[in-house]
Amino acid sequence: MDKISLVKDTIDNNDIDNLIDWLKTYPRLTKGPVTLELEKKYSNWLGRKYSVFVNSGSSANLLMLSALQQGDYLKNNKVVVPSVAWATDLAPVMQLGLKPILCDSNKRDLSADLVHLEKIFKEESPSTLMFVSVLGLVPEMDKVVELCEKYDVILLEDTCESMGCKYKQVKLGTFGKMSSFSTFFGHHISTIEGGFVSTDDKDLYDILVSIRAHGWDRDLDVEKQIELQQDWDVSTFNALYTFYYQGFNVRATDLQAYIGLSQIDKLEGWGVRREYNYLTYQELVKNDYWKPSTELSDFNSNFAYPVIHPNRDRIVHELERNGVEVRPMICGSMGTQPFYVKEYGRLELPNVTEIDRYGFYVPNNPHITDGEIVFITQIINKGINNE
Repeated sequence: MDKISLVKDTIDNNDIDNLIDWLKTYPRLTKGPVTLELEKKYSNWLGRKYSVFVNSGSSANLLMLSALQQGDYLKNNKVVVPSVAWATDLAPVMQLGLKPILCDSNKRDLSADLVHLEKIFKEESPSTLMFVSVLGLVPEMDKVVELCEKYDVILLEDTCESMGCKYKQVKLGTFGKMSSFSTFFGHHISTIEGGFVSTDDKDLYDILVSIRAHGWDRDLDVEKQIELQQDWDVSTFNALYTFYYQGFNVRATDLQAYIGLSQIDKLEGWGVRREYNYLTYQELVKNDYWKPSTELSDFNSNFAYPVIHPNRDRIVHELERNGVEVRPMICGSMGTQPFYVKEYGRLELPNVTEIDRYGFYVPNNPHITDGEIVFITQIINKGINNE
């Protein structure tokens, strides 16, 4: 059997042909009108008022935190981050001079453990929660929202691995004040590199748009431009190089946006296939030690299929020996990552330590076949049973 890749490109030959035809019209390639068209289309699909297209999901996380900080939304500098997360859920907190507080993960869906989370909320009174939906597993979002409202904590959602997943018929990425998504190669849709921040808050949207490109006002609506220029006594000419916020340059391009327009049209169909694959894994994997829960999900558009078992090393060895691409459970324990340890010392939390030690995930993409899933699960089951 050929190598079974963890991810496969969602950009097909027809997409490339259409892109070539578009390029022959000599359009503007950097950020321009196609980016605006993509942002509107994505917002309509998601069900939020505004979306900002950026060059990665990691940049989306950075912008969310920076917008809160520069918009004076934060009651203090404390930000809670789950210990099973991606590096750029945690790193921007540190880079912006905020204080990260790591929360243990639960073993039902691998997101933040709600008992530990409430304890942190009570003891630390943080301003913000960077909540991560792991690999498309659907958390108890009602309880997450309830806790944030009870303790006056701003909820941000990292939905980079969970695009299209639903809790009680509501898409993940619509519960928080802002949410981030990734359109990197191999994710639910691809713009080669890219991501979104989505929100319903117009003031935050304006800040996001400004800090995406240097902190100037050029991409804001005319009314907002006039407001800023009057507030700061800036002439129309000088406004071209006036910077109202500490900005970045994390723009994506119209070339990427053009690819994204057709990707959104395919998103629902690919999601159905991902859910089918996920449920097939659920049926075939015989793991009494741990299996991901599906009880709260109305739709599982999973990024990958997770496995936790003490025989991990043996199972992974056999999978790789048979050409199956495998990964550890995201970044494992964020409290043991070198960049965190250098600043704060090593932090091991009970659930995440087990998840880190025994966890891995296997391919789930729209192009994987039933036969490949059967092949993968046979290897997993043999490893579980010490065969």
